Amino acid sequence: MLYTDNQTYVFDGTFYGLLTAVFESYERRHKQVKLWHKDLYKPDMFAEHLEVATDSGKAKRVWEGLKKKISPTHQKHYYSAFLSEQDEIFQHLFDYAHYIFDHPKGYDSNYGHEAVLSIAQMSQKVHREKHRMEAFIRFKKSNNGMFFALVNPDFNVLPLIIRHFKNRYADQPWLIYDEKRKYGIHYDLQAVHEVQIDFKQEQALTVSDSEITLDEQEALYTTLWKDYFKSTNIEARRNMKLHIQHVPKRYWRYLTEKEGSYW
Repeated sequence: MLYTDNQTYVFDGTFYGLLTAVFESYERRHKQVKLWHKDLYKPDMFAEHLEVATDSGKAKRVWEGLKKKISPTHQKHYYSAFLSEQDEIFQHLFDYAHYIFDHPKGYDSNYGHEAVLSIAQMSQKVHREKHRMEAFIRFKKSNNGMFFALVNPDFNVLPLIIRHFKNRYADQPWLIYDEKRKYGIHYDLQAVHEVQIDFKQEQALTVSDSEITLDEQEALYTTLWKDYFKSTNIEARRNMKLHIQHVPKRYWRYLTEKEGSYW
């Protein structure tokens, strides 16, 4: 098979877009490709590039091919690494796919390969953020009966926390909204849907917690929880350094017991 080298691809930033880029590289016999997210690419007037048109059919063929050659654990690592949204990870994901397809089954555990190692390390960071979101998110109840939480995670972990919150809060409608990425996941007692909200038009929810119209009982519950937390907090045993190690300050905004607290 004849390959040509040193190609530049620009994709739309979606998972299917990345997989489509992998498909196109094989179809066009481009061996070495520099992959760019469209928001990061700066066109060079002297260099050509390929605008990758996302094709779900092509993307699914690539994903099914990867699933045949890598373990379920490494499939999760691959997707989780993509959700990190880090600039360099897209190239590693692209190179990883080529590495896997060009070698026999079993090479997904070869951490001596740069792309394999990078994806494993990035996946670990994303899953750490996932677990912290699951542990630290606190819902508040609005006056329309919706339980909501505004979050701002380092990585795009909402797709990874759906199962946890759907199972844990199956009897109440809830919304978790990512302020940074401008979308949320909404559970309507039947299923979870991805939503985008225009906060300027939404009366029950606004960007700031302080502007949200809360249920009348919410303030009482908040006070009771703070009182309980204060009563169980033994002054003589307070260890701020250890506390911050387990609960980093950037997560305090999600915790009811931290509101107005010096802890």
